[in-house]
Amino acid sequence: MLLSPTLPRLSPALPSLPSFSHHRLYNHKPFPFLPCFHSFPKPLLRVRAIDAAQPYDYESRIASRFHNSQKLKIAIIGFGNFGQFLAKTIVRQGHTVLAHSRSDHSDAARKLGVSFFFDPDDLAEEHPEVILLCTSIISTESVLRSLPLLRLKRNTLIVDVLSVKEFPKSLMLELLPGDFDIICSHPMFGPESGANGWNELSFVYEKVRIGSEESRVSRCEKFLSIFEREGCRMVEMSCADHDRYAAESQFITHTVGRVLDMLMLESTPINTKGYETLLDLVKNTAADSFDLYYGLFMYNKNALEMMERLDLAFEALKQQLFGRLHDVVRKQLFGSAEKLRTWPEIPPQDGASLALTTYSEATRFQDVSPTNDLKPSRPEENSKLKIAIIGFGNFGQFLAKTMVKQGHTVLAYSRSDYSNVAKELGVSYFSDADDLCEEHPDVVLLCTSILSTEKVLRSLPFQRLKRNTLFVDVLSVKEFPRNLFLQILPPEFDILCTHPMFGPESGKNGWNDLSFVYDKVRVGNEESRACRCTCFLDIFLSEGCRMVEMSCYDHDRHAAGSQFITHTMGRVLERLSLSSTPANTKGYKTLLDLVSNTAGDSFDLYYGLFMYNANAMEQLERLDLAFEALKKQLFGRLHGVLRKQLFENTQGNIDAQEDPIMKPNQNGTALLNLPGSRDHH
Repeated sequence: MLLSPTLPRLSPALPSLPSFSHHRLYNHKPFPFLPCFHSFPKPLLRVRAIDAAQPYDYESRIASRFHNSQKLKIAIIGFGNFGQFLAKTIVRQGHTVLAHSRSDHSDAARKLGVSFFFDPDDLAEEHPEVILLCTSIISTESVLRSLPLLRLKRNTLIVDVLSVKEFPKSLMLELLPGDFDIICSHPMFGPESGANGWNELSFVYEKVRIGSEESRVSRCEKFLSIFEREGCRMVEMSCADHDRYAAESQFITHTVGRVLDMLMLESTPINTKGYETLLDLVKNTAADSFDLYYGLFMYNKNALEMMERLDLAFEALKQQLFGRLHDVVRKQLFGSAEKLRTWPEIPPQDGASLALTTYSEATRFQDVSPTNDLKPSRPEENSKLKIAIIGFGNFGQFLAKTMVKQGHTVLAYSRSDYSNVAKELGVSYFSDADDLCEEHPDVVLLCTSILSTEKVLRSLPFQRLKRNTLFVDVLSVKEFPRNLFLQILPPEFDILCTHPMFGPESGKNGWNDLSFVYDKVRVGNEESRACRCTCFLDIFLSEGCRMVEMSCYDHDRHAAGSQFITHTMGRVLERLSLSSTPANTKGYKTLLDLVSNTAGDSFDLYYGLFMYNANAMEQLERLDLAFEALKKQLFGRLHGVLRKQLFENTQGNIDAQEDPIMKPNQNGTALLNLPGSRDHH
């Protein structure tokens, strides 16, 4: 501190009161109020403090203390994929994380900013506030029994994140000291589904046992806030309710995913949205170990009931399919033996009018990504078509809306009266097929069901149409209508077999990037006929469809593995009466959407996919074998565990580290336990 003389101020302004530092310096009473400084005969001394203390920032210090008080010291036991997945977020939020695992994950821990301990005693002596169990279901008991609980603080909070909840709840209440706090939790997501953040993903928990002291209640809330701060949907429910819901959502989801994985499904050039969701489901579930799936089955008492219901639903669907097939065969054997009339095969004549192009077996689609060689035609007047839609139900009306919007003239005919609907859409409706055909449409578009296609086609008065009319179908199978057209239609008619891989539900928001498959089965070489075919295809191309030119044979081969399997799984799950739960996973939402999309279709459509696709029976058999193989794998492991108990532990005294199958609890009832895994966490 320096003292320097200062000349008196000559300003007439009033002086300031002596400062606190003046008062302390002279150690006497404050100066009396003086009118001005120039009344002093001598210069004043001004105190200049070079090393004076800075102002104390109470707000920052309090905020810092509050911030630090919200941080926890969390020990993760089991530092595998899921433990590391949780650790990333916990560390990012500023908590101190310790880790222990039987496998050496020290490198991964160091990269995440986590202290790794090879010895659980060393970790326990760090006195973590929370022990987070991220072990596998099967190894949970052996790991919990191996922890040095006496080295921990007496009121430590123990939390599990297993996919089943009643089992760990009973286990922790039995094995943990009575003064330990317990939370049973289940993040309904993992490294795959939570890769882009946890917002809106469910976190289920039950506060099984929390001390009444404010510090313990606060610690519990701090831990739960880790997930709440990330945007999780916090769902508090009992362990019993969780397992009841999870048997329907999580176990069924994993079962379907594993069955489909056994089919080795692959992406096709004609994927539907439903099939792509199944491929995603397989990807998400196949990454999990079989031990995880086995744990969902073995440690959830509701899982066996769901497996039985799924088995019965699949058997009922097969019975319905084969029952209808049996009726058809019986009718053929004992019904009218009269053969259906067919048009005689007339060889093409020389001349441009009957020069036709067809696909040969040598030019069938190969398994390569389809290229789109079509270019949208100019919206000229001569590009507009007169299109007659035969079968004006939901799908016919769905297509008509876009065709009318594009300026095409649309006529319609159906056995049911849709005249009012047609009028609203700007479509001319005909109740008589002869009247419609006399309008000479450029294109006749069949939108009938698969089962009624042949009957409708044979009923049309072809003689009233122009001799080179273009016939188009939009059925979900292709070889059947192709053969039917070639058999029934006069040879001078053009034929285009198509399949829009979407419908009123999947295409309600537009057709952009949705697949449209087509096969130019027979199109005349004249420019007018080729142009007419191009103009029809342009209806879908101009809406943004992905145009896939493919033979009918290859379409049915791909569709059996995608469309038929998709509809089969949707109908099996529909019979389970699945409903949304408070603990939905992303995979389960996929299944609910699948059921919603397939349940709206008639059984006739599904039966047609089965009956009129030569590849469907093989796919159904493969699906059946895959489901049986999965059941055998589940029950085979269970049988192995029981056999081990019966023949290797006849005394009934089984070491806890061996994870016995049955162990009496405090009430004398049996707890189900499984052989422990040596390295699952």
